[in-house]
Amino acid sequence: MKRTPITIVTGRSGSGKSTALAAFEDSGYYCVDNMPVALLPGFLNLSLDHADAFTSLVFGMDLRENSFIRQYESILDTLTGMGFHFRIIFLEAEEKTLLRRYSQTRRRHPLAREKSIRHAIRSEKTILASLRRKADQIIDTTDLNVHDLKSIIRKIATEGTDDGAMNVQVVSFGYKHGLPGHADLVMDVRFLKNPYFDPALRPLNGKTEKIRSFVLNSDQTCLFLQKYFDLLDLLIPQYENEGKSYLTIAVGCTGGRHRSVVIAEQLCDHITALGRKTELTHRDINKSQ
Repeated sequence: MKRTPITIVTGRSGSGKSTALAAFEDSGYYCVDNMPVALLPGFLNLSLDHADAFTSLVFGMDLRENSFIRQYESILDTLTGMGFHFRIIFLEAEEKTLLRRYSQTRRRHPLAREKSIRHAIRSEKTILASLRRKADQIIDTTDLNVHDLKSIIRKIATEGTDDGAMNVQVVSFGYKHGLPGHADLVMDVRFLKNPYFDPALRPLNGKTEKIRSFVLNSDQTCLFLQKYFDLLDLLIPQYENEGKSYLTIAVGCTGGRHRSVVIAEQLCDHITALGRKTELTHRDINKSQ
């Protein structure tokens, strides 16, 4: 019997799990939030008797349930042995962002009973470290608004479980704004000639033809792209063979508006031409220099 695909949304409190669940529900998934993990086997047995009603299941699970961390691994291992397939999506954000969000919403952190909110956030990060390592996909929501996160989740939701092919996300960023926390591979392209120092080019971004020409019409850039394409052609199948569902490649320059944007688009075009599912994000393209 074909098992119902199951997604578990988890991660740090305040990172956007409720928004992610809402996006999954909008995409036609049956979502259950804060279900005790011990009840999961019974619920899934029920779903087998009502297969038409539960085509795709999403569970929100985290430290709101005290026994989650102690029990989830053994229960998921048992269910996997029974033929169920799980993917774990882990949401996180930087500490200062979580502090700001809790300040704005005035909601209570699940670990903040007798602790400060900062101490609770740090404790949760430590407790969830092992679960984070097991995640199929990690989404850093630090720089995402509600609409950005919903867009990412909708793309994940519509991918379904068709052929199991690995999805590749290419992200451009600026080092002055910090590294993307969810990147698997990071390429620093600050060695390329910088159009920022040309006053006529400085206000433009890497999606304009003048910046593209400036960056790409260089022997240095051509050689780099040739070598990096060869490396990715080698690495991407290896990651996929290891069962990785998502691969995030981050490309960084100083401000994230010029060189990294051009190179990220070149990488995305190359990977797409190989028949891979790709997603391109320019994280810092609209930020001030």
